[in-house]
Amino acid sequence: MKTRRTLLAAGLLTALTALLAGCGDGGSDSAAVPDGWGTLKTKGVDVSYPKGSDGYQEQSGAERSKYNAAAAVRTEDGRTVSIITVQLGFTQADSAEQAAIGAEAGIQMGASVKGDKDVKLAGTDEAKRIDFSFKSAGQDDDPPKGTPVKGVILTGLDSSDTTFAIRIDAVAGKLSDADLNRIIKSVEVH
Repeated sequence: MKTRRTLLAAGLLTALTALLAGCGDGGSDSAAVPDGWGTLKTKGVDVSYPKGSDGYQEQSGAERSKYNAAAAVRTEDGRTVSIITVQLGFTQADSAEQAAIGAEAGIQMGASVKGDKDVKLAGTDEAKRIDFSFKSAGQDDDPPKGTPVKGVILTGLDSSDTTFAIRIDAVAGKLSDADLNRIIKSVEVH
């Protein structure tokens, strides 16, 4: 009888542990930031990125566009091969759907937009993902003209109903699907 109670207690403890594993910081409502990654922090949203000698480097205020709240760039041989930007308040919208329409308007002409779909981001119940591709114009330190680039925009509203757009552009083959998914899972909306 005592062995049976011990097994029952152990079974209940295992079930309770599994249930609690879905709560708190490890739950699906929490952002997952891989060890050793950097984080772009803004008042509306945070997003993490791989850093290090072959990773992204966060741009200072003087280096990034006046439209970006935060940015990180990855370069090879002096050319940008990937960039992550965060824009806040880029359009007046009252839903993720409207924010997606505004974000799509900012994609360069000639790009191939694959549409938008719902995406789960920590801290918000409603967000959109827009996938697109384009060819580099070859300006400044961009990749050479005609280089294929893939892009993803994650957009929606933060807790103060301000729009956010996280844009991830990468030369084809320079950002693995696994790292792209880790970047997306690292997003936390405030």
